[in-house]
Amino acid sequence: MHGSGAIAFPGLGIGEFFVDRVAFTVFGREVYWYGVFIATAFLLGVLLSLRLARENGLDQDHIVNLVLITTPVSIVGARAYYVLTTLDRYDSFYDMIAIWEGGIAIYGAILAGMVCFFVYCRAKKLPFLKVLDVAAPSVILGQGIGRWGNFVNQEAFGRVTDLPWRMELTINGVRQAVHPTFLYESLWDVAGCALLLWIFFHRRADGQTAFSYFVWYGVGRFFIEGLRTDSLYVGPFRISQLVSIALCAVGVVMLRRILRRPAAGAAGEAQPGEAGCVPAPGQSAADAPAPGDEPGEAAADAPAPGDEPGEAAACGPQEGQRP
Repeated sequence: MHGSGAIAFPGLGIGEFFVDRVAFTVFGREVYWYGVFIATAFLLGVLLSLRLARENGLDQDHIVNLVLITTPVSIVGARAYYVLTTLDRYDSFYDMIAIWEGGIAIYGAILAGMVCFFVYCRAKKLPFLKVLDVAAPSVILGQGIGRWGNFVNQEAFGRVTDLPWRMELTINGVRQAVHPTFLYESLWDVAGCALLLWIFFHRRADGQTAFSYFVWYGVGRFFIEGLRTDSLYVGPFRISQLVSIALCAVGVVMLRRILRRPAAGAAGEAQPGEAGCVPAPGQSAADAPAPGDEPGEAAADAPAPGDEPGEAAACGPQEGQRP
């Protein structure tokens, strides 16, 4: 469903204005604002991924390769997802592949892109979760920018409302005030990008940024989808809400799993480089030399035969031992 005519935000004091869907023409061919926003989102996403790859110790050439491979695969995935959930709308195979007539779904692009990432990482022996961490902030940034293409097309809006930030459109010949759900998701995604960048630079484990994206985007999309009037359904359920629940659940489970892994050095484990706490090959931690011991002194301070276990310290001299 699309709106038409003038757009207005009367509750915000913004009167009616018109937005032409055509941005400009090149050699007589029209270039739409929707395409301009998508191209801008794509470019900024790639630049951000290249920067994060460098920060994460990944070869930037792999990011370029992934962009070139994943982009067409994700487009096919986005179209396939939409077609499979709206099969009753198509009369021929041509209608199914006519993507230029509209009809793509972001979840299809995400799922296809992740499969592509996994296959590439396995083939190139790259750490899959580390690569996903690099991609996640770029993906959500691109989503936030791309939603403004929906605004220009007067689509992806919500149900009727009288809230102060309502957006007025002409829908089916009737002037109506609706939720600007494109704006809700754009703001949610941009905020999510900022959050994911913070997590990226403070993460405790590979995958923390990517799975945080699953949770953040899943929660936001679930509630925003509930306001929209153009949702795809399976029975009485909105498909995007079901996928959002699944995405969020996977994110929560995986975050709990990777963040519960014991950190190196936890529970009294010795860390490399800690003086007096690193046992020599074949030596137990309890027999390691204490700080300041000269070569050969460790044996003098070792527990004598008959000593009870635990009487010798692993990382420091005991009472009566030479410092």
